[in-house]
Amino acid sequence: MSGNQMQMVNAFDTAQAEKLPETERALIDRRARLLGPAYRLFYEKPVHVVRAKGVWLYGPEGEAYLDVYNNVASVGHCHPAVVEAVSHQMGVLNTHTRYVTDGVLDYAEALLATMPAEIGHVMFTCTGSEANDLALRVARHHTGAEGLIVTETAYHGVTSVLAEASPSLGPNMPKSPLVRLVPPPAAAGGDRAAVGAAFAGGVQRAIEDFAAHGIRPAALLVDTIFSSDGVRADPAGFLAEAVETIHAAGGLFIADEVQPGFGRTGAGMWGFARHGILPDLVTMGKPMGNGYPVAGMAARPEILTAFGRDLRYFNTFGGNPVAAAAGLAVLGVIREEGLIANAARVGALLKSGMEEAARRFPVIGGVRGAGLFVGADIIEEGKPSAARAARIVNGLRERRVLISASGPAGNVLKIRPPLPFSAENAAYFLEQMTAVLRTL
Repeated sequence: MSGNQMQMVNAFDTAQAEKLPETERALIDRRARLLGPAYRLFYEKPVHVVRAKGVWLYGPEGEAYLDVYNNVASVGHCHPAVVEAVSHQMGVLNTHTRYVTDGVLDYAEALLATMPAEIGHVMFTCTGSEANDLALRVARHHTGAEGLIVTETAYHGVTSVLAEASPSLGPNMPKSPLVRLVPPPAAAGGDRAAVGAAFAGGVQRAIEDFAAHGIRPAALLVDTIFSSDGVRADPAGFLAEAVETIHAAGGLFIADEVQPGFGRTGAGMWGFARHGILPDLVTMGKPMGNGYPVAGMAARPEILTAFGRDLRYFNTFGGNPVAAAAGLAVLGVIREEGLIANAARVGALLKSGMEEAARRFPVIGGVRGAGLFVGADIIEEGKPSAARAARIVNGLRERRVLISASGPAGNVLKIRPPLPFSAENAAYFLEQMTAVLRTL
């Protein structure tokens, strides 16, 4: 399956619009007329939502959908602490970062306190795409090199540079000659040394291919839970050898924490920590503001020295006072509500429940994950089946439970609820999943 097909596996087919109720069809027609043809909707029957709270989304008639997919609303939709912080700050001051304001400094201190002591600076942006774009600029300036290594089904952003390093966007997206793709880590856990050596071997081959073309590597950029590659979380620690490999070649390691960061893995605040590694640069995205557009890049200070001296960087509203208030509120909620421990506890229930389902239903070929991020391979006659994955995703949607699919073949169920997801929520999800699996 191509990357473009993978992106489309859970997409609405506009050719089926005539099967929808008149009201929904009119909304979708209006959307297409106003927003153009490049956007995509989820599900065979798109979901119309008008409000949200906690782990629930609500339709126009009050129908409730259990959200088992959205990581952006990391501490739960419309969390009152975040809503209050944003609303209050909006009524006091919101401006750019060329004025001195306290909030961005308070937030920077609190955010850096969650990271290794060696990471001492943070620069704020509005989106994860901007954060990854900035990290690549910094890496290239620091190393004097240009090559970027990513995984075969990676997604890292929508800027021109990052889109060319995001093969999951599909075969029609031009690939940069400065980018090399490497196979993702082994799908199953297995032996840490073997998985690590295999992944590092791919990185080394990419470095050698760069050399053959007169290119030096600037960075290895990975999402530390490899979500677009089908959720490759284990064995913890396998990334270390690849980091050593890129460092030996003079490049930097960029940890993309948009997906695994802020406690999602249940093993601490950051996905890279599970691997016992120290990134050179860390990128973060909208989960840090619970959906408010705030993102950032943290760095070891020595990496930023030349960049700060030689170049100028300004992001008009990156780190604005309202964004800083949202970010501080999210950190407070994660700490005060024990959401990292909750991710570990409830994530274990989700994973074990899916493993039990795999024993009962041969359609599930394997289950992987860490904390509240679980992937499950869907197969048919031993081979990846995007069609069956789509049937499960849409079967759950009909039961008002929302997940999606990812992976190179589009056959990996992507189970990624907001962090307050409870044991009761998990039990309900597994009950509905079982009901759908029975229909196969």
